Amino acid sequence: MKQQPFPPMAYQPGMEAIESDIMARTLARLRDFSTEKYTQSDVRRAVASQNRGVDDFAALLSPAAEPLIEEIAQAAKRETRRWFGNSVGLFTPLYIANYCENHCTYCGFSSQQKIRRGKLTLDELRREAEAIAATGLRELLVLTGECRAASGLAYIGEALGVLKGYFGVLGLEIYPLNVDEYRYLRDCGADYVSVYQETYAPILYETVHPLGPKRCYPYRFCAQERALLGGMRGVAFGSLLGLGDFRSDAFAAGFHAHCIQKKYPQAEISFSFPRLRPAGDISTISNAISERQLLQIMLAYRLFLPFAGITISTRERPGFRDAVAGLVATKMSAGVSVGVGGHGAAAKGDEQFMIADGRSVADVREMLARQGLQAVMIDYVRV
Repeated sequence: MKQQPFPPMAYQPGMEAIESDIMARTLARLRDFSTEKYTQSDVRRAVASQNRGVDDFAALLSPAAEPLIEEIAQAAKRETRRWFGNSVGLFTPLYIANYCENHCTYCGFSSQQKIRRGKLTLDELRREAEAIAATGLRELLVLTGECRAASGLAYIGEALGVLKGYFGVLGLEIYPLNVDEYRYLRDCGADYVSVYQETYAPILYETVHPLGPKRCYPYRFCAQERALLGGMRGVAFGSLLGLGDFRSDAFAAGFHAHCIQKKYPQAEISFSFPRLRPAGDISTISNAISERQLLQIMLAYRLFLPFAGITISTRERPGFRDAVAGLVATKMSAGVSVGVGGHGAAAKGDEQFMIADGRSVADVREMLARQGLQAVMIDYVRV
């Protein structure tokens, strides 16, 4: 019998609903969002402001801001130096499994993609950890495909138990969880959680997620809040740029994070800006955005939430990553493999997407040093 999709705004069995008005507020602001009304005077006023608000953020994302990128960049650099000095954190992702039960029309891990699936054993995980730690890295982002059956909570907890012997900071980019499940993984050693809404536009979200648990828009939207309720100290936000209207998605992700920061002032907030990349048999990207537009988004976030971390991934070419390091980006990945494993031995499973910057940790550290920037391997010590 053909599987019938759940309504995208309906919670599926086992999904926890929490009391929160942040999704409703974000969608209301998104419905009213328009950048066409802003002028260069509005943008310059936003740049000069000492207390930038949501309207200033929208102006900085508008087409009127594009000719003023240099002015905005200078202001963003001052904010970056004020809050982060000359430090740039380094980390690498480690994919421990790539099984997935979602049908996402844009993803190389989609259940519909005919790829080589894999999952690291604990012994393989140790070998990966040893190889990564030998590069000097002390922060790791642990990723899985979204499949509870193949990479369940207990497996992820065991993996964290192994990895915390090698690394001082552990992030998670896995399927969304309930509050008690986030608390369990925090107790296993996780520090922060990255969840990307992909697109905040509900109709498009339904279209690109035809089947699977990820189809539930509100459960994914509230993941960061559940993670904080579960005791995680940090949460990361983002949308998949190129999937929908990039200005709308960038605005919604920033407003979402702004609301979370107001409600949970102790939370460490960060952003990633993944641009849609070729993956599997997906090669055409209809809404591709330029590097200049990506830079505009990053600068707008820095001025709106100056204390937030900003990560630049290896989806971007080396020249662009080098240019934004220290200007606006405060964290960079290095020595990256986006297949399952691939550090201590050949990758056990196929890659999620194509990276653009394959430089080693040593190469990235050298680049930062040439720019007078300090590579930071760990910024947190558990006591």
